Amino acid sequence: MKRIVLLAAAISLISLNAAGAPDFTVEQRAACKADYDKFCKGTMPGGGRVLACLNKQHDQLSDGCKKVVDAQNK
Repeated sequence: MKRIVLLAAAISLISLNAAGAPDFTVEQRAACKADYDKFCKGTMPGGGRVLACLNKQHDQLSDGCKKVVDAQNK
């Protein structure tokens, strides 16, 4: 029974990670922190919501954050 529970938990974690947008690396978060604070502060991370928010403000983002957003959109 313990194996079944562990297997189900592992499958759930894999499914959640595959379904969502890739996480930002430490460097990417640093490049977009000021833009996130300015445009997306109330956005809950997960499910691609931060990336979607930053995309809406693309023209106003810093150059470094634009590169991160563009790379995530490929």
